[in-house]
Amino acid sequence: MIIAIIVVSCLLAAGLVALFVTVQVMWHRTYKKALPNGEERPKQSAKEWFMNHMPTKRRLIQVYAALLYNANIKGFISGDIYKSETSKYMCVPGLNCYSCPGAVGACPLGALQNAFTSSATSASYYVLGILGLFGLILARTICGFLCPVGLGQDLLYKIRTPKLKKSRATRVFSYLKYVILIVLAVGIPLVYAVWNTPLPGFCKYICPAGTFGGAVLLLLNPSNADTFASLGPLFTWKFCLLVAIVVAAIFIYRFFCRFLCPLGAIYGFFNRIALLGVKVDKDDCIDCGKCVAVCKMDVKRVGDHECINCGECIPVCPTKAISWKGSKLVLAGIDTSVLEEEKAPLKAMAVKGKTVEARVADDTEIVKTEIANTEPVNTELAATDIEEQ
Repeated sequence: MIIAIIVVSCLLAAGLVALFVTVQVMWHRTYKKALPNGEERPKQSAKEWFMNHMPTKRRLIQVYAALLYNANIKGFISGDIYKSETSKYMCVPGLNCYSCPGAVGACPLGALQNAFTSSATSASYYVLGILGLFGLILARTICGFLCPVGLGQDLLYKIRTPKLKKSRATRVFSYLKYVILIVLAVGIPLVYAVWNTPLPGFCKYICPAGTFGGAVLLLLNPSNADTFASLGPLFTWKFCLLVAIVVAAIFIYRFFCRFLCPLGAIYGFFNRIALLGVKVDKDDCIDCGKCVAVCKMDVKRVGDHECINCGECIPVCPTKAISWKGSKLVLAGIDTSVLEEEKAPLKAMAVKGKTVEARVADDTEIVKTEIANTEPVNTELAATDIEEQ
């Protein structure tokens, strides 16, 4: 069995390398070295290249979140899973496997399946509550900013290859993750809970985060070399699926997030009512469609269940109708009527729509005009009048 697994893994790796080389050759043949106007692409210095490739704030937040989720550096060295009676029972917002050697928290999707398997009638109030809390506050902003799996796919998509753009077909396939949510993440755990047999369907048969973090990273450690004997067809299936998802993420933007992730499906239900995210001012929107066109996700409109709230649509809006929602939450508890009363004297000082500064400037110009129109004083006559007196 071990020999078969090694052979299959080598074949998959060789196929991946061959595919990557083929795509690179095709890319260099089709890549135009000239600009659309016919001019040659200007050569960049090392400093210019570095400045043009500086990580964005969103990318930095993604990296910080991934490091925070996997802050147990000791686990990567020893090859052991971190276990704690406090932090390990707390769910992190994004998809991060509990069994990863560096994980300091639990995966909310795995915790949800375990809650379903523990009872055929009710799930843990904590898991449902924490998912509801994450959804009401952030929703799919978690997918865009706080998910390590999303970060990995974003980096894979940066590899220069021909890309498969979104279409009606991808929009239809985007509903597959809701089927996976109902069948694997909810249905199978509940059915097997009737026979007191815990079976987290998604984690066991699909989850790439569990395969990479909970299996590959542990197997790479020499202290876990004896676990190779326990590997079977299930691991081979999941490893092949992981390789397929990695390859697909190079050509298709966020392949796993768009088509397979049930956690993103859950957060999608909260996207419109979440406190944080992107919003569109309907009064300023002209329905030009530039926001939907620039978005790589299968959105029909900004902020729907497929939107990951990455904010890439904000700068392309010609009327600036798209903005971040939730930026004024700090004013929620303030009585705005008091603020209006304080502004009343300032409003009274405004004349014909002018500000206070404009009014002061106008008064200054009037004074200067009056001084200029005043007749000059004859100093000799003034001195004679004083002597006569």
